[in-house]
Amino acid sequence: MKITLSQFAGFCDGVRRAFERVSDIKFEKIKKPIYVLGSLVHNQDVVARIEEKGIRKIDMQTFLDAKDGEIGTLIITAHGVGPKIYAIAKEKNIDIIDTTCPRVIKVQRLAQVYLKRGYFIVLIGDKDHKEVKSIFEWGGGKAAIISNHVDLHNFDIKDDVKIAILSQTTQSKDFVKEVGEYLQNKYTNVENLDTICLATEERQDEIKKIARDNNAVIVIGSPDSANSNRLFEISSNVNPKTIFIERAGDLDSSWFSGLETVAVTAGASTPDWIIADVISRIKNL
Repeated sequence: MKITLSQFAGFCDGVRRAFERVSDIKFEKIKKPIYVLGSLVHNQDVVARIEEKGIRKIDMQTFLDAKDGEIGTLIITAHGVGPKIYAIAKEKNIDIIDTTCPRVIKVQRLAQVYLKRGYFIVLIGDKDHKEVKSIFEWGGGKAAIISNHVDLHNFDIKDDVKIAILSQTTQSKDFVKEVGEYLQNKYTNVENLDTICLATEERQDEIKKIARDNNAVIVIGSPDSANSNRLFEISSNVNPKTIFIERAGDLDSSWFSGLETVAVTAGASTPDWIIADVISRIKNL
């Protein structure tokens, strides 16, 4: 059986930057205790490696309730946070290590800039995703979030309002294009800003091709990872024999019976060691 590994599988630049920055922390120089606000990336194996270093995860409410001295350093994840978090950390004398992906920062700043210019922000993304929440907050908490076709067709605003369209960096390129065209046809003053990151576009373009060219596709990622789920959705639309797993232990030998070719891809939060384990396990099976 021939195995084709996606050339874009695994950590994107933003996730790799966050992981390497936290991995390289000089503990003797950092104010303790150290906490990550949420999961550094959407992958439990990566989170476990971070926790082995003595860095613990903290949720939003615990952070907000923390008294002075209970948090020494707060790590902001690659997904980013809104301006309120920075202000609260400053008030509580908490140091910050900011690993927000530069591409996410760009969208946050665009939301801020277009709000000041008098535009109404339309944000295409998953409502409950940390990145979307952070962009929403930088946009003054006034944006309309469009996560699906129902949201799109329920969106209604006066025709004379200026609209700026932004998107979560890991959104489906096809859905973003559809929303943009719909709103530009319906309203007269729409600025459609391309904020999908290049790595996401490359993965989405490639998965369509390798899904067509192979008998089956294995997508490695966390159920919490937006871009991994997107890859699964896109591949499934092309090849019904698309299987989503988190790690090598999830593989079942029966999946590969009679197959001549299989493609393997992975979301942006999936580390190289998990991908290597999956490839090795498939070869053994």
